[in-house]
Amino acid sequence: MGCMFYLCINCAADEDPEVDFTQIRRPAADEDREVNFRQLRRYSLHELQVATDTFSHKNILGRGGFGTVYKGRLADGTLVAVKRLKAEKTQGEELQFQTEVELITMAVHRNLLRLRGFCMTQTERLLVYPYMANGSVASCLRDRTEAQPPLDWEKRKRIALGSARGLAYLHDHCDPKIIHRDVKAANILLDEEFEAVVGDFGLAKLMDYKDTHVTTAVRGTMGHIAPEYLSTGKSSEKTDVFGYGVMLLELVTGKTAFHLALLANNDDVLLFDWVCVYVFLFLHVANLVHLADLIT
Repeated sequence: MGCMFYLCINCAADEDPEVDFTQIRRPAADEDREVNFRQLRRYSLHELQVATDTFSHKNILGRGGFGTVYKGRLADGTLVAVKRLKAEKTQGEELQFQTEVELITMAVHRNLLRLRGFCMTQTERLLVYPYMANGSVASCLRDRTEAQPPLDWEKRKRIALGSARGLAYLHDHCDPKIIHRDVKAANILLDEEFEAVVGDFGLAKLMDYKDTHVTTAVRGTMGHIAPEYLSTGKSSEKTDVFGYGVMLLELVTGKTAFHLALLANNDDVLLFDWVCVYVFLFLHVANLVHLADLIT
């Protein structure tokens, strides 16, 4: 389902007047590989401390493997989301910071999260993004209050289309192409109009057009990792399409992609497996009904 939906969007991409098809070019081999910050605003640590009330717990929007995201209000009143990477500067966290800055500044599209600026000090590495008023798809599906209405089907359709356009841009209109590697409902953010924006590029990889895959240590989120990537360590656009398909299943069913609590009962812990069982049963029943019609 995810593959078919994604391919439909991909084929129609050239007809979409809203898509920016500006090609991203790889730097020459002798060019400096340092991340280019010149086009980004550099915030002072004091600005972001004031904006987030000194990274107050009450302003936390979410936590991830590399750090915490805070809601902030700049001096001019603009709402932002500030990602604060963990204090320990491990090699993985430094790479995550550089990757996220580099890739987000390269890929510019209405359905990709835009980086507003950054802050780097001896002890802090902070990334500043626009504030997404409606949170993530995951939070809208599973964390809403009773006062909040559920996502209607028109909004769900817009979310599916928008996130597909963002991924299609990464795969087909960037040179080198960008593989996200962690497509999931929690990484699809929603603005005030419920326009879908693909975010969190910390695990993304660049891939030459001449290559069919890149081989890396397996990274991602349980339930969203494509089986072939898990077994071989080879990721490609198909890795993202699988994650997108699982996200569509989340969007339709409202269920989480991985349900650890079901493990104790030997039930299907992966949403993908759960859906496969019901599809099999549906097709089996449909075949029986068809057979009964033929007999009668």
